[in-house]
Amino acid sequence: MQQEATVHGGEPNPLDSTGLCLLSLDGGGVRGLSTLYILKGLMDRLNQTRPQGSPAKKPCEVFDLIGGTSTGGLIAIMLGRLEMDVDECIMAYVMLMKMIFDKPSKRGVSSIFGKIKPQFDANKLESAINEVINNRGAKPSDLFNDQTDRGCRVFVCSITQETKEIVRLRSYSISNKPGIPATICQAARATSAATTFFEPVSIGARRFADGALGANNPVDEVEGEASDIWCEDTGDLKPLVKCFISIGTGHPGKKAMEDNLLKFVSKTLPALATQTEHTEKRFIAKWRQHYDSKRYFRFNVDQGLQDVGLAEYQEQGLIESATEGYLDHQAVAFRVRDCVENLKSKQRATNLNFTVEIRGYQKSLALLEQWQGRARWQVPFERNKNFTGREGLLSNLARKLEQESDATTKIAIMGLGGVGKTQLVLELAHRVRERRAVCWIPVNSMANLQKAYRKVAQGLGLPSSDEIGVDILEIVQAYLSDESVGPWLLVLDNADDIDLWTSPLTSEARAKCLIDYMPRSRHGAIIWTTRDRKVATRVVRENVMTVQQMDESGASEMMRKYLIDPSRVRTDEDVLPGLLRKLTYLPLAIVQAASYINETGESLKTYEALLSSQDDVAIELLSEHFEDDGRYSGIENAVAKTWLISFEQIRRRSSMAFEYLGFMACVDPKDITRSLLPPSETSSRKQQTDAIGILDAFSFITRHDDGSAFDLHHLVHLVTRGWLKKTGELPAFHEQAVFRLSELLSDTSQTNRAHWRLYIAHGQYAVGRDEKKRTKEEVNLAQKCGDCLYYDGRYREAETMYQMVLISREKGLGLEHLDTLTSVNNLGSVLDRQGRYEEAEAMHRRALEGSEKVLGPEHPDTLISVSNLGLVLDRQGRYEEAETMHRRDLEGSEKVLGPEHLDTLTSVNNLGLVLDSQGKYKEAEAMHRRAFQVQEKVLGPEHPDTLTSISNLGLVLDEQGRYEEAEAMHRRALRVREKVLGPEHPDTLTSVNNLGLVLNSQGRYKEAEAMHRRAFQVQEKVLGPEHPDTLTSVNNLGSVLNNQGKYEDAEAMHRRDLEGSEKVLGPEHPDTLTSISNLGSVLDSQGRYEEAEAMHRRALRVREKVLGPEHPDTLTSISKLGSVLDEQGRYEEAEAMYRRDLEGSEKVLGPEHPDTLISVSNLSSILDSQGRYEEAEAIHRRAYKSERRC
Repeated sequence: MQQEATVHGGEPNPLDSTGLCLLSLDGGGVRGLSTLYILKGLMDRLNQTRPQGSPAKKPCEVFDLIGGTSTGGLIAIMLGRLEMDVDECIMAYVMLMKMIFDKPSKRGVSSIFGKIKPQFDANKLESAINEVINNRGAKPSDLFNDQTDRGCRVFVCSITQETKEIVRLRSYSISNKPGIPATICQAARATSAATTFFEPVSIGARRFADGALGANNPVDEVEGEASDIWCEDTGDLKPLVKCFISIGTGHPGKKAMEDNLLKFVSKTLPALATQTEHTEKRFIAKWRQHYDSKRYFRFNVDQGLQDVGLAEYQEQGLIESATEGYLDHQAVAFRVRDCVENLKSKQRATNLNFTVEIRGYQKSLALLEQWQGRARWQVPFERNKNFTGREGLLSNLARKLEQESDATTKIAIMGLGGVGKTQLVLELAHRVRERRAVCWIPVNSMANLQKAYRKVAQGLGLPSSDEIGVDILEIVQAYLSDESVGPWLLVLDNADDIDLWTSPLTSEARAKCLIDYMPRSRHGAIIWTTRDRKVATRVVRENVMTVQQMDESGASEMMRKYLIDPSRVRTDEDVLPGLLRKLTYLPLAIVQAASYINETGESLKTYEALLSSQDDVAIELLSEHFEDDGRYSGIENAVAKTWLISFEQIRRRSSMAFEYLGFMACVDPKDITRSLLPPSETSSRKQQTDAIGILDAFSFITRHDDGSAFDLHHLVHLVTRGWLKKTGELPAFHEQAVFRLSELLSDTSQTNRAHWRLYIAHGQYAVGRDEKKRTKEEVNLAQKCGDCLYYDGRYREAETMYQMVLISREKGLGLEHLDTLTSVNNLGSVLDRQGRYEEAEAMHRRALEGSEKVLGPEHPDTLISVSNLGLVLDRQGRYEEAETMHRRDLEGSEKVLGPEHLDTLTSVNNLGLVLDSQGKYKEAEAMHRRAFQVQEKVLGPEHPDTLTSISNLGLVLDEQGRYEEAEAMHRRALRVREKVLGPEHPDTLTSVNNLGLVLNSQGRYKEAEAMHRRAFQVQEKVLGPEHPDTLTSVNNLGSVLNNQGKYEDAEAMHRRDLEGSEKVLGPEHPDTLTSISNLGSVLDSQGRYEEAEAMHRRALRVREKVLGPEHPDTLTSISKLGSVLDEQGRYEEAEAMYRRDLEGSEKVLGPEHPDTLISVSNLSSILDSQGRYEEAEAIHRRAYKSERRC
């Protein structure tokens, strides 16, 4: 049974390759030969496992620490400090024993006082040791610790004569542990000066004797020493130990203690000193877990050495024989095998900071646990049981993933379509799934990418965009960038569109590219698969791996695996090599060929003949679309030939499968729902299911895991189109797709959003393929797609559709046709939504002039143009013109349609907006309430038009200081818009902003700031940094920052807002004037009064001109100017401003409006500053009474 590797969740444990290997050697005189024979057995078996031609390893290259006592100490010095192999050590040990124990110098006796006299000559011992040292090219006078950094550390045990304590003589230094400066010879003498055998040895002023009495089995000393070296702070050695080997010198047996004093001294005392088995049992119990998991081993001959004395060197043959017998015993042989299995995975010496490495490993395990409760495996495919070859690539990929890095590991897998990139990464994902969370994202289009990201986010338990108003790409990026989530792998499959990665996702100057949304974590890895080398080098710069076609051997193995009936290969064995060559060893071609043979039952020979006889039209098409400069010239794209054969077979087997395939070739190849497929009155549900099954059997489609839809392979899609084009069948399938999509998109109302979202991408594909003259049905489909995109807030895509429709209708119908004018109106509306007001105004004026001419001034379509023109004038701050338009629209709608018609209510709402903009709050409120009440009744509480009225009503309540009512309206609008429209829809962001405004008005600044930041971040991404709505959010954020005393941040926001507003809206637009006023306020807050005064005077001057002297915004400028004059001590001027402000506020806003009360307070304060206390008190009392009434 092999040694159990400590692996958790599949992650390699550094303990197995670089953990501590410790060797403890018992004392035992001549019987130390047994120790060496056991060690030789281990090392010989270990070296037999090494690759042929590799040099044999020595113990000093395997063990990090060797410790020994007595003769075990001598062996430790020879193996570690003198770096002998085991055979060299045996020869030296035999020579040394013979020299020492040949003839005793005197018989060991004890005096009446118990003083023991040694039996052997210490000088002979020293001479023998010196000879061994000299033979190794060293000198006896060399220091045992010569400060040389060796991989193997050695220590020996001895006992001080003065204190009778065990000491360790070391070949290395330990911080905070004083060393004894012994030479090699002194260290050897100190550990082997056995009582009754040799005189103690002096080192400096201290005397040392053999350490056997205290540690004949030195495992405790080895344990303690290793702890001092590698885990001094914790003392927790066990987690660091890979292999701990203790080797004895043979079991001495149980001998009775004789009562004769001389016999006790000369025989029993050595027997007691060598009773190491008690230590063995205790230590095994202590290290039971390591013993059971094959990390701690004790080897000691149990029979045959009981009668071998410590000095009987002549018994070498007996010792060798007994030891061999011991190693051959089955139980011992198993332990030896396990020990060798452990040692062979040791790769290098254990460094001193190994504790940190182990902690890092344990931390990584803890990081993996962070995924508890989350979907760690989000891969849409099962493991491919037929995956073949690619081991070199897989090993390289795995190695790159496991390399330590300070940044995200990024790898691009590049190769021709069908070469097996996806299957390669899929296999890799399954191999690392125990060590990493894996998320799989298809990247064939932005829409499908975002859908996949939403699914991944759901699996990870992350909030949706609807919940927090942040793009799903950012949500996943932020989560995976948090290093506490642990190791992960993100696969971005089929990243073939270079523009998707390198072009901004929006047309604005500061828009991000998709590559900017990649997560960053040193625990993470991202792998792209792509056909385009440009994509590969752009996304990773380096770490690009190219997947080539398989070799003949791998291709043959793959074909055999995929064929259900192996006899087909045996029958046509001679045909297989030629067939594989014609398939160019391309995995997808092999898989599809096998699928065809399995499905039809045809032979390989028949398939090869069919392949050779088919037209190469699809090959030409694929060559055009997948041209690669790195490919060898003359290589055919055999996938096309394979697919042509499959197309014909599908046509013969199932007309419905063929019809489905042709239809799919004319829509977007991703996310094809069953409901999209053309219905058939002549086929049963089973026949339809069988038809899809045939396409699945030929590997043309990939089913989604939930069964809701499937994808047509991109290359199959292209080849099918080319094939149908050549056969002349493509126009009919295209027409069928257009009619089917027009049918599915018959209801493009906002309430049908969940339905039409399934088909927009397919409609866009169907009408956007060619620049040819479009049919009426195609133009109408483009119109429907544009409407859906407009309602979905995807204004740039909607603009593309509307432009397409307008151009087609102008050419086909003329400039003044009603349908053309409708297209002009639609284009104007989508330009308006993008803040392109001048272009939008031009469109709406054109539509209005045409409608008046063709339909008359009161036709409903004419009134729509009037309304749209009023909206764009309102957004430009041209309120009087806008009001004129909206009043005309309302009067006409009431007359023609009736007062409760939905279009009339829209007119009511629009008029309310322009009245609100002019500060006519009561009138505006009446308009919005009228619209809201009827819409809620007729359309329901969640209809987008109802929500617009709720939002508008909230705004006018806020303007009147009725903050609680306003907040309730805005929260209601936001809640439903998030649900119905989504968190990033422009209307939803308007509600976020509006809620932030009313929270700011109530002094709830942190909540307000959160709202404005949310709106700003998404608007900047979705609408662009200079869109008027984005600038409004910038202004609002600046205001709430100013209110919190964050003046520098606030000033930066207001300056950015002002710069953008002047550029986009013009210097006299009301929003620009608001920017000027707010910048003045933050300058005032910073004590920069002269700059602030200049801003407020500029804002006041233009507001009086544009809005009038009594507009609420004008009164705000008057109040702010008074404030900055007050700050400068110019009380008379300030008082004049405050009185004018109060008079206007009471007239326009009413005496109890919060702004009016502020005006009262300002006037009271300036009077107080001038010492006019009675007047000030009267004003204060007036304000107090008003507050009580509120």
